[in-house]
Amino acid sequence: MSDAQRITTRQAGEGEAKEADTGRVAGLVLRPPVDVFEDTSGITLQLDMPGVSKERLSVQTDRNTLTVEGDAQITMQQGMEALYAEVHATHYRRSFTLSGELEPEKTEANLKDGVLTLLIPKRAELRPRRVEVRAV
Repeated sequence: MSDAQRITTRQAGEGEAKEADTGRVAGLVLRPPVDVFEDTSGITLQLDMPGVSKERLSVQTDRNTLTVEGDAQITMQQGMEALYAEVHATHYRRSFTLSGELEPEKTEANLKDGVLTLLIPKRAELRPRRVEVRAV
């Protein structure tokens, strides 16, 4: 084992068990940072998930729970080897409890430049509406 491999291994934690089939640290999951915005039509969530492709991303809603999971694929250029890595897990997972005023079944998801944007609309009957005033 080279010195670089020993440094990387030591930083990952000596006693952590590795999953045999994926090579990632068992039980170690990253919580992606999220920004949440609300307007009259619904809420928007923006999650930072660098390295995750559309094929390795899962967005699921179940009743009032939204779950986002993704696996990052970190590729090294040919002939390069990591001497030190701050991030050892490549699996992201985060779940949210949704308000009853939202329609999770109409969620829209877009992934661009490592940022997942989710748009969850409010129920039509709960959105503010303008009342027309007629003169008599």
